[in-house]
Parts: sequence; C-alpha cells; structure tokens
Amino acid sequence: MSKKQRIVKKMKMIDKLLPLDLTPETEISRRIKTLKKKMAQAGVDGVFLTHRPDYYYFSGSGQDAWLYVTLEYEPLLFVKRYLPRAVAESPLTQIVPVHSVTEIPQIIKDSHGGFAKTMGIAFDLVPVRDFRFYQSLFFGCNWQDATPLIMSCRAIKSEYELAIMQDVAKISSRVFDFIAENLEPGSRETDLAGRIEAFARTQGHSGRLQTRHYRSVGFTFHIMGGESGGQSGALDSPVCGTGMYTAYPFGAGTRVIQKNDPVLIDLGTMAFGYHMDESRMFVAGKMDRQADAASQAAIDILFQVKDAMKPGVAMKSIFQMSVTMANKRGYGEQFLGLPGLKSKFLGHGIGIELVEDPIISKGQSTVLEPGMVFAVEPKFIFKNRFAAGIESVIQITATGSRFLSIIPNKVFMV
Repeated sequence: MSKKQRIVKKMKMIDKLLPLDLTPETEISRRIKTLKKKMAQAGVDGVFLTHRPDYYYFSGSGQDAWLYVTLEYEPLLFVKRYLPRAVAESPLTQIVPVHSVTEIPQIIKDSHGGFAKTMGIAFDLVPVRDFRFYQSLFFGCNWQDATPLIMSCRAIKSEYELAIMQDVAKISSRVFDFIAENLEPGSRETDLAGRIEAFARTQGHSGRLQTRHYRSVGFTFHIMGGESGGQSGALDSPVCGTGMYTAYPFGAGTRVIQKNDPVLIDLGTMAFGYHMDESRMFVAGKMDRQADAASQAAIDILFQVKDAMKPGVAMKSIFQMSVTMANKRGYGEQFLGLPGLKSKFLGHGIGIELVEDPIISKGQSTVLEPGMVFAVEPKFIFKNRFAAGIESVIQITATGSRFLSIIPNKVFMV
C-alpha cells in the first residue's frame, strides 16, 4: 500500500463524509499543462500560488496550503492543514506537509536544487507585507506578476467545468422557483433573504461567494423592492440596494415589500466550487407599466447581445451595442446606473470566483473565445423609484453562444 493510499484510508476512518466533488486527475493535469505553457511564453520559470481559489483550481484541494509550479518539475503542494484531506482531494503526486511557510524554501532547494529564477505571484491580491516576506524567503528571485497567467487559464472553461456550472444552474433555478412560490407583500427584504438562504442551503448552496479583489464584497441575496432599487450606492454595479447598516450598505434592507412593487432579485449561488449569478424581476400583483416596459427592454437587450456574442468579437463592441440599444429605447439615462455613476461593464467572467476576467466593458478590446462564460446584466435604475433588469449566464461556444442559466428570461408575476 502506497503512502497516499494509507493516508486516504486514514482519512476515510477519520471523516466518513469525504468530498463528492473531487476534481479528476485528467482535469488537473490539463490545467497544469496549460499554466506551464503560458509560463514558458511569458518567460516565468515558476509560480507560487497563495490564494485559495487559485491553488484549488490547479490542485483540486482547498485545504490550508501553498502551491509551487515550475516548468521543469512536478508541482509541489505544501499543506499546513489538513494533510489527509489534501491527499484525498488532490490528484497531485507531490504533496508535502509543513508546519510553516518558512519551511518551504529549504524543501524546494533539497528537491529542485534551487528556486525558479523568475518567480510569478499574484500581485493583484498578495498583501505588500506578505510579498516582502516571500521575497526574504525566496532570496534572489526575480518576481513577476502571475495574475494574467492564472486568470487566462481560468477564463476558458473545460467541458468538465461547464458540466459543473450546469449543475449549479439547476440549484439556482430551484431557488428562483422557491422565490416565486414564497414572495408575499408585507415581508421585509431581509426576511425574504433569510428564507431564501435557508432553502438555498438545503439545495447545495455553499452559503458564501468567493471574491478576488480585497475591496470587493460577495453577498448572496440582493433584493430590491420598489424605491430600494432606485438607490445608488457603494457597490460598483448597476444596482446596489440599501443594505441594513452603514458599515455594509449593500443588498437587502429593512424595507417592507408592497403589493405591486417591482422587485429585482439578484442571487449568487455557489456549489461544487463554482458560481452562478442571475437576476429576475418579480411582482406580487400587477407590475407598474413603466417598470414592466423597462424589464422587457432589458430582456430584449440580453437576447440581442447574446446573439452577437460569438468567437472573435471584441468585448467592447458588445458593451457599446448594449448602450446603443438602451439609448434607442429611450433608457440611456437609466441604463447601467444613475448619471455620473454608471457602471462601465455589461458582463463579467464567472467561475470559481463570482467575478473573474475577462470583463465585457467599455474599453476591453479582448475578443470572445469558445469556453468563456459571462454573467451578462443589462439593468436600469429609475432614481428613488425602482430598478429593472435581468442577468443570465452565457457560454461562448465554437460558433456562437448559449445560455447556461436555465431560469426563464421573464418577469415573474406571483
């Protein structure tokens, strides 16, 4: 019996609830191979991954660890806590226990004879203090930003990833069905959010969302009834909500949902390590005529944008197309936020994190490629009155695009 088999046996004895979403060895091997190819093209000899979603993507384990990948050798996964689970979860062959990150440099020297000359690390999220510490540990390395390498690997989803995201879409669809059955006038936005979250957890939602930028926020249930949707705020998004407190002014607030209120509900769902991000309009009663017209305009923009999303098309052209369509329908002032506060993006990449590169934005010249997945969200704000819009997840295919979202693209009358 090999060392790994012994540890897996130990893991089964310790914890009978082993993870069911283990990433196949072929998938991890493909990801590492892609990363190494991009490293070679960029002149980077090694990368040191410290961010949990990053090393999870390339190792299959989210335990407390660091991942070291070089062009010449097999990846080294250094696990601080908890080794048996890391071994059970990851198909990597080089999994090393450590008590501290300070042990890692010597292990690399003993195993590889020295460090990578040019070392990549994710400059977009590693704190300055930590980076300086890593510099002292890996003395003599020439450090470069590995963020573009990491994110370009993750931008193209494999068939394995797309299948997982389809499963997450099913969970999200059941949650939206629950909302349609339980939305009633007289409930506070936060009360409804609590009931939705309780149900979503029974369906497999993890309870939290993964975000990358240190100033970003990832909250699950974004509920904006009536004038709550007509408020702008701190969130870099077309709509914000009021939140409950000044310290966290996002999402559902204490406003009571009224009969005939236009209610925009934006839900992030995370299961099996992947996200869906979707919005729909609801009304208990009869929708205000202007709100209904704006909601239908958002749906029309979504479908026409989807038809234009094909391999080779520049993302900035998709953004501009949506702005032109909103202007033609007379909603230019309300599209993507209040005047002076408009978001400069129409859609964002989505996967292991809620928001990933690339972004369908005003200045993004990158072209669409097969395997890219975006949450596309044409939305309007009518100041102090309501928000109207929609958000669905779209996959770029070999010849065009398709919806990964399976929730009907419509206004829900309940």
